[in-house]
Amino acid sequence: MPQATMTSKGQITVPKEVRDELGIVPGTKVDFVRVSDREYRLRPKNRSVEDLFGIIKYDGPPITLEDMERGIAEGAAESA
Repeated sequence: MPQATMTSKGQITVPKEVRDELGIVPGTKVDFVRVSDREYRLRPKNRSVEDLFGIIKYDGPPITLEDMERGIAEGAAESA
């Protein structure tokens, strides 16, 4: 199991094996998610907006921006 030691300044070097597995590179931000008392999960925030391209599939006909705005307005009116 990889280990690290905290410095007197509160810094920890993430072991290379862990960095590689999580895709952590210089500049990557990480979240510390509380799992339970005294236990946290390290979660990298290494996705960009470009990574989301194509994540939602739509097989219907092309829709204009006006059609989308109209649908959003109708949905908002129904939930009000």
